This record gives sequence, C-alpha cells and structure tokens, in this order.
Amino acid sequence: MTGWRVREFHNDDLDGILHLWEAQRRSAHEPVYDLSEVVASCQKDHAIVAVHGEELVGAVVGRAAHDQGWIVFFGIAEDWRGRGIGSAMLAALEKRMAPHGLTKLSALIPENESRVDAFANQGFEAKHQLRYFERRIPVQRQELTSLAELGGRLLPRTLWESVAGMRREKEILEQRLVLPLAEPDLADRYGVVPPRAVVLFGPPGTGKTTFAKAIASRLEWSFVEVFPSRLAADPRGLAGALRETFTKIAELEHAVVFIDEVEEIAAQRSGEPPSPLQGVTNELLKIIPAFREQPGRLLVCATNFIRALDSAFLRHGRFDYVIPIGLPDDAARLAIWQRYVPEQVVREVDLPLLVERTAGFSPADIEFAARSASQRAFEAAVRNGATAIGTDASGVADASGLADASGRPAGPSTEDYLDAIGTTRTTVSAETAEAFLEDIEALARV
Repeated sequence: MTGWRVREFHNDDLDGILHLWEAQRRSAHEPVYDLSEVVASCQKDHAIVAVHGEELVGAVVGRAAHDQGWIVFFGIAEDWRGRGIGSAMLAALEKRMAPHGLTKLSALIPENESRVDAFANQGFEAKHQLRYFERRIPVQRQELTSLAELGGRLLPRTLWESVAGMRREKEILEQRLVLPLAEPDLADRYGVVPPRAVVLFGPPGTGKTTFAKAIASRLEWSFVEVFPSRLAADPRGLAGALRETFTKIAELEHAVVFIDEVEEIAAQRSGEPPSPLQGVTNELLKIIPAFREQPGRLLVCATNFIRALDSAFLRHGRFDYVIPIGLPDDAARLAIWQRYVPEQVVREVDLPLLVERTAGFSPADIEFAARSASQRAFEAAVRNGATAIGTDASGVADASGLADASGRPAGPSTEDYLDAIGTTRTTVSAETAEAFLEDIEALARV
C-alpha cells in the first residue's frame, strides 16, 4: 500500500504546486521554468499530481509542440522522495500526452539536481555534458489507429520488474528473447539471430500470460492479444479472420503478438473427413513463416496442454524456443506473498510459514488465498465495529495507524492467511505437475 495516488490536475491544486515550486527555489535546485510558465501550462497543457489524502505531494507538468514534448516542472515534497511517485507521475503524463503523437519527450533539469532516478526509471536518457533527458516514444501516431483496431496496447515499463520471483524463468526470457530483440545490432555482430516465435507451456495459472505482457513491457513494444474465440464470429470464418489480423499486425513497427490456449487452433490434425479446425491449423502454419520474415516482431503462443499441439506446429524453424513456465519456487512464492500482504501488517505475518504451506500453489492460487484472507479479515473487522479511518496527531484523517482491540495493526493475520490457504483448491494436481516434468524432458527447447 503506497499511501498516495496519482491523478490529473485540478485548479484547486495550484497552491500545492506553488509550494513545491517555492521549495525548489529556496533549495539549491532553482526551477528551469518561471512560475508563470508552470501555472499557464497547468491550466492550458497537461499536469499530473500525486496526493496523500488532500495533501499535494508531487506534480509534473508537460507541454507539447508538434511531435516534441517538454517537462516544464517536476517536483516532489522532500518527505515523499524515493517512494516511486516520480516514475508514476511521469508514466501518467506520457499517457495523457499520447494523443499528440509525440516522438520525443524531454526534460531540462537544474545542473546540481542529483535525484533523477524517476527519469531513468521511465526510460529517459541523459545527454553528455548536459542535464538533459529525452525519451523516444515507442509507438508513433500513425500506428495508434492500427493498434486500436487490433485491440492492442502499450503496457507500463514497470511490468517486467513487477513480476515477482520466478527468477529462472525471467533469466531465460531475458537472455534468449529480450536481449537479442532489444540489441539487434550487437546480436548480429555475435551471429545471434533474434527470435521471432516462441511457445510458453506449463500448468494453468503459472503466469504465462503475465510473462508475455512483461516481455512486451520490457521491450516497450505494442502488445496485441489474438483471441481465436472472438475471430470465430467473423463472417470470413476463423481462418480468414486470422489471416486478416496478421495482415494488420504487419502495419505495426514493433509488436509482441500473443495467442493464449493455442491448442484450440493448433491441435493434432486427424480424422476423416477433416474437422473444420484443420483448415485453421493449416492457415496458422502458413502465417508463422511469413510472420518470421518481419523484423521487430515476436509471436508468443501459450498452452496448458502442449501434448495436444499438432506435431508440425512445434517443428524447428517455426518456433525458436519452447519454454516451460512452472510452479513458483520458494523465493518466487515469498515475492508473491510480499506483493499481496498489506504493508501495515507485513512484519506481523509469518511469511516463511505461508511460503511453506503454499508449496504446489500457482501464482493465481496464492493471489486467490491472499485476497480471500483480506476479505474475511475485513468482514470480521466490520462485524466487530472497526471504523474506516482514524486521525493522526494533527487531527487529519489517517488509516495507517489503525489497530485492532489487541493493539495489533489492523489487517489480515497469519491465521487469516492459513485459514484461506486451507480452503483454497489448488489449480495444479500432483498428476498434472508430474506430466509437466515429463513434457519438459520431451519437448522443452531453451
């Protein structure tokens, strides 16, 4: 829990921005733009603020001119630095300014300002001998229409880092997929051919979709998910709609294309007469080689049942890698629990015990157990007459200091989590887990 949130600027926020600007002026970091310019841009251009309750604790203001965007003010209250507020505000501002079709977003920072992590985290690059940052916008205006028609989107840069645990899987994806695609010239120098298509396989709920999105996030490429069930309703039929979808994808400069549960359209072909889906499988097998010829593309297919895939589908030359995504290990489960246990009680909860009791749980199972525990604890607190908010020493509303009748911080307890774990039905049975290990031995290609 952050204690703060990011939203768009309101006129009532001007006083707060004035205080931030004055605080910078009094410090050694003189603002680059005059207050009058900052105020004008707040009202006419684009501004994002961070608030804690009613208190404004950060602000970023941007201005667009043709395809160039400028940060005209960036400030965070001293006590609120180092909490990720700057990165969140910059991401929100970039999203707000996206309709301008920016190709570059730049920032001038006072030379003696050393705290520039937020810009680096958002992909800005420092120019030598200048305190100058700029960021290349990954998707240009002409691509936005095609991307919208495909139902695609750009995902936050932070998604890759937010994937908890699963270190081995992340290392494989980073080394085999992300690095060659992100550094194609360097890869070419070493004779490495960037991948064009991969299969992720494993039991249900292990995070295959999340990893596909994280790859797109890490590369800053458009993410397009293809839903065969939706295409089936197209008047041209599933095969024709699939062909048309990939034709539109070819208009994008860079894209990660994701097909989940691909076994639905690439199952083993057999039977007389041929089933209607055999034509779809044939079409997909023709699409993949053409897709592979286009640089700046990655096809990610995911399946829970790799044995069901047509043998021709997994043949060398179609997919560069066939990567297993399994159940989280101890370190991964700890990272997942840390994501879902509220900050105010995390020190009171026996996380190692939760990790031990959730061996064999998928990430989705752990999320379900964590949310169940929170819901049950919340309902019990309401029944026992807990109030929604308290007040701090100055009388300002504050939920962070609440405690239950025993003096323990308000929130789920270890017992709440253990009860939820005990009633959670795991997604992956022992038989499925054993079959997955056999599939790794027989079919994985990393």
